[in-house]
Amino acid sequence: MPLQAIKDDRVLRLPEVVSLTGLSKSGIYQAIQDNNFPKPLKLGKRASGWLQSEVSSWITSIAEAREVIHA
Repeated sequence: MPLQAIKDDRVLRLPEVVSLTGLSKSGIYQAIQDNNFPKPLKLGKRASGWLQSEVSSWITSIAEAREVIHA
């Protein structure tokens, strides 16, 4: 991802990712472990976050997969 795109992106914390995706906390971490969800950025010793663009891309890919299945 180009540096400018990252600079213009938002970092989402876990509660917002849960809200946007509809997944539970454990579901998100299981999907990460299964390589089916974007990995979080380490923001500090005890803080992580996700790039909004990566979460949005994941949601789009799920929606597109649904369209292929139902077509």
